[in-house]
Amino acid sequence: MHDRLTLRLIPALLGLTFAGSALASGFALQNQTGSGNGNAFAGAAAAAEDAGTIYFNPAGMTFLPAGHHLALAGTVLNRSIDFSNRGTTVLSFTGTNGGDAGGTSLVPAGYFSYALSPGLRLGLGVSPTFGNVTEYDQTFIGRFSGYYADLKQINVNPAIAWQASDALSLGFGLDWARTEVEFRQMVPIDLATQRRATLQGDDDAWGWNAGLMVKMGPATRLGIAYRSTLKFDLAGNQNVAGIPTQSFAIRSTLKTPDNFSIALSHQMNDRLQLLADVTWTGWSTVKSLPVIHAASGTQVNSLSYNFKDSWRVGVGGNYRLNDQWLLRAGIAYDRTPVQSDADRTMTLPDADRTWLSVGARWNLGRSDSLDMGYTHIFFKDVATARAVTYTVPQALFSHTVRGDFSTAVDLLSLQYNHSF
Repeated sequence: MHDRLTLRLIPALLGLTFAGSALASGFALQNQTGSGNGNAFAGAAAAAEDAGTIYFNPAGMTFLPAGHHLALAGTVLNRSIDFSNRGTTVLSFTGTNGGDAGGTSLVPAGYFSYALSPGLRLGLGVSPTFGNVTEYDQTFIGRFSGYYADLKQINVNPAIAWQASDALSLGFGLDWARTEVEFRQMVPIDLATQRRATLQGDDDAWGWNAGLMVKMGPATRLGIAYRSTLKFDLAGNQNVAGIPTQSFAIRSTLKTPDNFSIALSHQMNDRLQLLADVTWTGWSTVKSLPVIHAASGTQVNSLSYNFKDSWRVGVGGNYRLNDQWLLRAGIAYDRTPVQSDADRTMTLPDADRTWLSVGARWNLGRSDSLDMGYTHIFFKDVATARAVTYTVPQALFSHTVRGDFSTAVDLLSLQYNHSF
């Protein structure tokens, strides 16, 4: 049973690393700023209106007003995940729909841009790029595939921007990310007995990001930005309650996907600004994940996820109501990288989604402002047909989790901006 438990538990852990909060394409966290939340992050790589541009396009720092800029943001995320069983049977084990597997969490972010000169800026961003807590009741019918998932990741992003000419600015940044993961599921000991299994793993990794900003005219600018993959060599342990022989070290290697964005900002007049973007994410790098037994160094198995690359499109606008208020709105559409019901996991049932956002900026004075944003994300209802297989002493344990998922997310953001 040793190898079979390892075979099924570690892939579940590794799959979770990509099962973030499902706010952006696949499992990435899109909500890196409070200001962008009011536009559904449309045109974020070209907006360059506060220090949050460090994340979306570091070249945008040269488009900020003269001086130094600070942005501190927090987003309250409320997610609902409801499962409806559609014929799942698990031998002699019973199960329920698991209750609401979502919950409420706070996503913080902070950015600082420092002007060395009018054409040279340094920046630092600190924000989570992946993150999720998903928890079903332990009676969940899909508990043998996973009922609890907790992913924490923090990304530290120093950056530099240079204004090469009146029309062109270039930006570059480094990314250091730390990831910690915990995953829980039930495992069958025999055909009538189950135990809780826990997996934990962590690692840090380095990557990079770059961007350019082009003034195409007095009212239009083009932003192009790229963020690289990050390679994590996860190390941790497995524990099965009441079975000391099932406590041992585990490891694996995985990559988070890269992404590429093209964005436009156009000032229609002195009051109305239009924003748009198309963003590609390279989820096809996640086809399968190797499972390595740490003690022997041998590969136990490789689990297929069969992800495909995904696209996001967004459009939005800002309207200057008066000297104190700027109003925002936006809409975006995200495609999931999950290709089939058999690839859809329990810990977060990813699906195509549509963003609908509104927001505002309130100028408190010459150097201070507050951004407020609200988004509702509409997820397409989807199904799962996820196969689960174990070898227990008495027999082969195999079943398929079949059911439908209904997911919805609300985001409420607040961001404080200070210039000096």
